[in-house]
Amino acid sequence: MRARFVLTEIGVGLWRNLSVTISVVIVTAVSLFFLGSGLLFQRQVNELRSVLYDEIQVSVFLCGEESTAVSCADGEVTQAQRDEIVATLTTGDVAPLIEEYTYESKEEAYERFLEQFEGSPITENLTADQLPESYRIQLVDPEDSAVVASRFDGQLGVESVDDQRELFVGLFRFLNGATAFAWFFAGIMLIAATLLVATTIRLAAFNRRREIGIMRLVGASKFFIQLPFMLEGIFAATVGAVLASGFLVGFTRVFVQDYVGNRFNIGGLVSTGDALLVVPVLLAVGILLAGVSSLITLERYLRV
Repeated sequence: MRARFVLTEIGVGLWRNLSVTISVVIVTAVSLFFLGSGLLFQRQVNELRSVLYDEIQVSVFLCGEESTAVSCADGEVTQAQRDEIVATLTTGDVAPLIEEYTYESKEEAYERFLEQFEGSPITENLTADQLPESYRIQLVDPEDSAVVASRFDGQLGVESVDDQRELFVGLFRFLNGATAFAWFFAGIMLIAATLLVATTIRLAAFNRRREIGIMRLVGASKFFIQLPFMLEGIFAATVGAVLASGFLVGFTRVFVQDYVGNRFNIGGLVSTGDALLVVPVLLAVGILLAGVSSLITLERYLRV
């Protein structure tokens, strides 16, 4: 009997404030979608960082016949200068920071260039002698790339030093900024959803103030009176969370995996499995948001 009464009160409350309830559903769905996007974005940034950082190298390019750097004043790198560079790699102060290094000759650099730009007109007038020799350095910790690079910068026989980590700084700065924006926007929308839930509960309580008074007179408990209002807000927020979860999973599948991943042949992107892991978080946040805002509103405005 009590369960039927509570369900009836929920249905009446939702129908009386249908437009506000729909607003709660929409705002909650949008806010939780951005919250889920922020979680997936952060996961993507961490995944990219772990993958890309493992590939970070410091490349030391040696002087060639046509090099114009100050450190190449003697012309093409000499054997003595090459031995000094190898000594720095193996026994110098930066040696503990280096996991391994490989030597790449002009011929090997030329072959790799042809593979990377296969079919491009740029390969037609290029010869192996125009490409520099180099040492490719793999680091124990990619964060030490600047220290290692600075050690070889300006050394005799070294034309230039390429720190690949610098290439990713801008990318990660952009990704972190996008993540922060998603979190910020989600926070604003969650606040709006909380206020809408509170307004919905307050309107419902005001419209049924006579019934509430009668229930108090016949001895109904405070919790029993509050329960229908709380469940109304939880129901609307849960519907919004379900919609947000569906949009998030669909967006991850259709846009991230099928469009971005397949079209641009990019690996390591977040998957629908990652999105499904976020779904319980969105449901929990939606229910918690509605429950807490309902309790606060009823305690302050209902005054039963």
